[in-house]
Amino acid sequence: MFAYKFIIMKIGIQALLWILCAFFAYKIYDSINGPISFNKTKTERYAKVISNLKDIGNAQAAHKDVLGYYSDNLDSLVAFVDTAQYTLTQKRDSSYLEFDRVYRIDMLREVIVIDTLGFATVKDSLFGNSERYKNMMYVPVKGQEDKRFSLKTDILDNNGYRLPVFEVKVSKDVILYDQDKYLVALEKDVVSVDGVNGPEITLGSLTQVSTSGNWPTTYDSAEE
Repeated sequence: MFAYKFIIMKIGIQALLWILCAFFAYKIYDSINGPISFNKTKTERYAKVISNLKDIGNAQAAHKDVLGYYSDNLDSLVAFVDTAQYTLTQKRDSSYLEFDRVYRIDMLREVIVIDTLGFATVKDSLFGNSERYKNMMYVPVKGQEDKRFSLKTDILDNNGYRLPVFEVKVSKDVILYDQDKYLVALEKDVVSVDGVNGPEITLGSLTQVSTSGNWPTTYDSAEE
């Protein structure tokens, strides 16, 4: 009877040891594979987000060219792309004779003449046949499709010159909502020339005249 109990106990201990071995093996695998999988997911999602931010930036540049200021509303920006037109112009040098009352003779005057050549829609110029701009205000991450980028505008005073600025951004918490919280926290504290620094992905600035993003050039190269 004692021998039977000993055998049962031995089998139980062996089973427990196998379970512990499998558990620790999984933890070791997860500690190695987890960050690799996280970085892959992060890079793929950041690329999609940055693509949308670039579309918003291009639309904002067109808005400023046509109307003289940046849009403070993403829905209005989409409507602008749908309806607005560029005026196509050509500059050329010209001259003419004008009677000068001081010298009492005809004097040659040189001027720059701007000719209107026609019009081009903002939509065709920026997006061609694509209609992706209609959804550019939404975060392009599965499960977060109803989340929108945050957009703000302001006017900076630079030695008496009033300069319009804008900033559009989204939190990394939104982009990486379903990832390991510890790795997300580390990502939000990133300070690196090869990383997206800070807790958000941002295009533009409200404190300086800039239309650049806070991502490294590797994302631009990948898109190209």
